[in-house]
Amino acid sequence: MTIYPAIDIKGGRAVRLIQGLADRETVYAANPADMAVQFKAAGAQWIHVVDLDGAFAGEPANLEAVKAIVALGVKVQLGGGLRTRASVERALGFGVSRVVIGTRAAESEAFVGELVQAFGNRIAVGIDAKDGKVAVKGWVDTTGAGALDLARRMDALGVATLIHTDIGTDGMLTGPNLPAQDAMAAAVKANLIASGGVSRLTDVAVLADLKKRRPNLDGVIIGKAIYEGRIELKDLFPRK
Repeated sequence: MTIYPAIDIKGGRAVRLIQGLADRETVYAANPADMAVQFKAAGAQWIHVVDLDGAFAGEPANLEAVKAIVALGVKVQLGGGLRTRASVERALGFGVSRVVIGTRAAESEAFVGELVQAFGNRIAVGIDAKDGKVAVKGWVDTTGAGALDLARRMDALGVATLIHTDIGTDGMLTGPNLPAQDAMAAAVKANLIASGGVSRLTDVAVLADLKKRRPNLDGVIIGKAIYEGRIELKDLFPRK
């Protein structure tokens, strides 16, 4: 199972929010690339990056910080404000390995379908759910759409990777919402990356165990647990 250490960027700095709330912010690094250097040195192959300002504003706002991370030679999965084809092409053009479409995926299947046709498995869809309903625009708005229904529709379009974030557990360090992640993995053929709530190494082990039943559970995103020292990088990426 692939481990995706997370870097959330707001105002050019690496931060973490609690349940996506902009006013519940902790700054962990003035320069996000400094965190990426540590992740790469530990053995991370991928880094999950979210442009929080982009998610709130609707267009990327921290691309220079993202470019600095890409320049380190690590694979970057980028989300936040990617709501036009031009913004997607710009991100892919400077070396982002995979982009994550969130709000626009909930609004337009046609948009996602066009991107999948053009860029294949470099397109992922982020499904952020609160009580089973899809949240958009940096989690500010909750729609009436069911998360599982959206996942099935994206799967039918040929989206290769879905990222399922349980908002209720995100940043709370209370453990992942296993029933929700299990249901999501069971509903689709696409690879699934779980996000939200991982607080200790045993949470990762539980998700790895779930993967035995749901082989498409491809990875897990871990953020605050790393920053708070609850999980050490050497344990996530043991040397062979």
